[in-house]
Amino acid sequence: MKFFFDFIRSRIVTLVCVITAAVIFTVILSLYDLPTEPVLYALLLSVAAIVAIGVFSFIKAYRKHNILVRLVNEITVTADNLPKAVSTDDKDYSRLITILSDHCISLKEKSAESLRATNEYYTMWVHQIKTPISAMRLILQSSDSESNRRLSDELMKIEQYVDMALCYVRLESDSNDLVLKHHSLDDIVKKSVRRFSSQFIGKKLSLDYKELDTDVLTDEKWLSFIIGQLLSNAIKYTDKGSVSVYMKHDTDRKILCIADTGIGIDPADLPRIFDNGYTGLNGRYDMKASGIGLYICRCTADMLGITLTAKSEPGKGSVFMLDLTESNVRHE
Repeated sequence: MKFFFDFIRSRIVTLVCVITAAVIFTVILSLYDLPTEPVLYALLLSVAAIVAIGVFSFIKAYRKHNILVRLVNEITVTADNLPKAVSTDDKDYSRLITILSDHCISLKEKSAESLRATNEYYTMWVHQIKTPISAMRLILQSSDSESNRRLSDELMKIEQYVDMALCYVRLESDSNDLVLKHHSLDDIVKKSVRRFSSQFIGKKLSLDYKELDTDVLTDEKWLSFIIGQLLSNAIKYTDKGSVSVYMKHDTDRKILCIADTGIGIDPADLPRIFDNGYTGLNGRYDMKASGIGLYICRCTADMLGITLTAKSEPGKGSVFMLDLTESNVRHE
């Protein structure tokens, strides 16, 4: 019905002209004292012809409208699929759309090439920077001292940022080297925990680790990144107390929990902690916070089919939950 009224409105000028012509036609014939019957007969024939032409024009316009609606709903639209141009306006619009379509295709190709070159550069940079990082770690491990331990902790943070950059680049690319296999969750988590052992000791935080005793279908490298980032945040925002790692027991789902007794998250910030660049009130606690770590965690979790949620109370710590149930995993 809406299309019908739009059709009438778009042809209101033509309709007014036709009605005006019919009125003039009727008035002139009546001035010559012609019999009423032939005048009405001629008028009815004219109206019938106008209605037939209008119905034909409406059907043609409606089919064209359906084609355009279908093209709008398609993932990709090319100028080749447009309805056949008949009028001069249609041909002009078709020409304009073709030019714009070709320009868009050209821009997409340039953008894809630029993104590919950027991804290749940063991937190469990450792999190259890891060489001096490894060398520095070996040098620091050659002698045990307080300063070397502190430098090792800072070096590990650098390595985390490097891994974060690589993950961010790979998430933006078409290929993310995702390999889904069954893994022991204990093995994955313990490797991540061991990486942060010196930070636990340095901040005098205790680790409450309960055996997870479960297998998960996932990509080990990407899941390790998520767990590492959550552990890093837990340590960063906890000055005293502990960090706990356990499976949620009051459910039949495989939900891994990473909890801390840190500063917690303000209720106003909680719905937005996974947004890109959002730091909230905790950003004032850590002035160097970028707000990108949890965003990458959420993107990675979505890619793995993992549901990542959090709950927290200011001053009482936070709990991040990873739903690793295999039914969530996306097989692509």
